[in-house]
Amino acid sequence: MISTIKNAWKIPDLRSRILYTLVMVIVFRLGSVIPVPGVDISYVRNIVENAGLLSMFDMFSGGAFGNMTIFALSITPYITASIIMQLLTIAIPALEELAKEGEEGRKKIAQYTRYGTVILALIQATGISVGLFRGALIQRDVFSIIVVVMTLTAGTAFLMWLGEQITEKGIGNGISLIIFAGIVSGIPGGVYRTYALTVQGEINPLTIIAFLIIAVAIVAGVVYIQEGTRKIPVQYAKRVVGRKMYGGQSSHIPLKVNQSGVIPVIFAMSLLAFPQTIAFFFGEGSGFGIWVSRWLSPAARPGVFIYTALSAILIIFFTYFYTAVTFNPVEVATNMKKNGGFIPGIRPGKPTSDYLTKVLNRVTLAGAVFLAAIAILPTLILNLLGMPVSFGGTALLIVVGVALETMKQVEAQMLMRHYQGFLK
Repeated sequence: MISTIKNAWKIPDLRSRILYTLVMVIVFRLGSVIPVPGVDISYVRNIVENAGLLSMFDMFSGGAFGNMTIFALSITPYITASIIMQLLTIAIPALEELAKEGEEGRKKIAQYTRYGTVILALIQATGISVGLFRGALIQRDVFSIIVVVMTLTAGTAFLMWLGEQITEKGIGNGISLIIFAGIVSGIPGGVYRTYALTVQGEINPLTIIAFLIIAVAIVAGVVYIQEGTRKIPVQYAKRVVGRKMYGGQSSHIPLKVNQSGVIPVIFAMSLLAFPQTIAFFFGEGSGFGIWVSRWLSPAARPGVFIYTALSAILIIFFTYFYTAVTFNPVEVATNMKKNGGFIPGIRPGKPTSDYLTKVLNRVTLAGAVFLAAIAILPTLILNLLGMPVSFGGTALLIVVGVALETMKQVEAQMLMRHYQGFLK
């Protein structure tokens, strides 16, 4: 693996992409420690540490939320806006036509998504400033509130731009890498707190061993499901063009067990944070805020059971949804028919698309259920064991999934240049 990294570093284009990604991640981490002006950070920290769902939100933002920095809202508004735009693309014919227009249509939809991100960030920043953390404002005049709201909104807009730049000029999916960097940045502090609690006798060492076993199982499970593929055999008929004969070869259509990667988990996490966003307007001590903390928090009971159940349902839904967006059986069947290809035993055209849909639904069901189980079971088990850690199955699933997808992109760059890569 060391020799592979050396070979990757020798490729100028790949080296520049890796360096660009690292620089952008460093910029993200630097922004995560710049505080919002006019806010009492100790007040915010106290509220976040005593609220389970806010602690989880803080973990995904890399500690930026609890320290009330310029990136406190993280990239969540962008993810929510992306979900809304994808749903509207299916529901509104005009947007559906726009999506089919190719690159120009996608650019237009991306522009609408950016507008939606700014609007959602503005709403969420207002809720934090006038609701949840109003007591943290050093001065509560209109100008001070506007400064806080605009700073938080600008931070999210900058993160959105940063993620898009990483996707375009770096390695991996920029938005996923920002979430990945936020989660990973909290690991050293989490390890230290766990060690301190173990020394104090508040955590049983056997519980830590159980957590490590679960973590290893999640890593193995994510790799297993990400690499799982159902290969549909395809045969191309022989045809004569002029004096040459074409076709006759065999191929296959790779249907991945998990076509959508960790996107369903990230989408589910963002939607489950929406009630908390509404609670921002009422404040943590309000009736609605207390209700959300009790019934929709993974750190409270019975909230942990409701939260994990909703999480599983949303993960399964978004796995099917995102797979339907990225893989169109009708289009694949039409292209096969045009090129003289067919699945042995299946007639070209509609029977082929029906067969592909049937196989895809079965494969996706297995992937969706497995993905949901990996995401929610560790959270339930750790809650039942009484281990006070916020780094649960969802976080570990995102970290492993994003790392695996990024590694695959590096591997693809290596294979293009005939180097032996990470994957065998």
